[in-house]
Amino acid sequence: MGNIIQYEQANIEIGGKIIVGDASFSINQGEFVYLIGKTGSGKSSVLRSLYGACKVSSGSAIVSGNNLVNIKSKNIPALRRKIGVVFQDFQLLSDHTIAQNLFLVLKATGWEKQAAEKRIDEVLIEVGLIHTKDKTPSQLSGGEQQKIVVARALLNNPPLILADEPTGNLDPETANEIMQLLLRINREHNTLVVMATHFYQIIAKYPSRILKCENGSLIEQSGLVVN
Repeated sequence: MGNIIQYEQANIEIGGKIIVGDASFSINQGEFVYLIGKTGSGKSSVLRSLYGACKVSSGSAIVSGNNLVNIKSKNIPALRRKIGVVFQDFQLLSDHTIAQNLFLVLKATGWEKQAAEKRIDEVLIEVGLIHTKDKTPSQLSGGEQQKIVVARALLNNPPLILADEPTGNLDPETANEIMQLLLRINREHNTLVVMATHFYQIIAKYPSRILKCENGSLIEQSGLVVN
């Protein structure tokens, strides 16, 4: 399996300030990796750097064959088509149906209407919510909305999914459902999943590789140690 992500001595910056410095790590296709750390430690900045929303100012940062240190802005949309993002706050348009929300993503990435409608049905079936396609987000529970966000991340069959606290606003039972969905996608599609989380009970229940943001650095952690 080849590397999807390869960072070497990379500095991740916001507004000229280094948030995470000298980061070196590699992640292969098909892995499931947790990204942990205290609030403000840089977890979201690391995730955002992976899809070109946070600056990598030095070193090397390769994601799906693109070096983010010198990537041109015109090439960032093509990079993002290879990445699905699951946001904690859903970011669904409240005045659009679920199908319309998903169609906007496919339209923006060049899909024709008939093919897009077929793909929308496929991802909604995969997350078990085909019956919601004509509903608006407000008609769905928080857990259902988060599953729709996972479906949206799957639309372009990306090799990489980034999940930023996807269970953070959910009750434990629903969080479990989201976690099992992400793990099934990882297993069945060989999709690399990088998940930022504070939810250590989830990590204890579904152990996997852990990267930790701490004191401006990114370190590999063997096993779950909560402190």
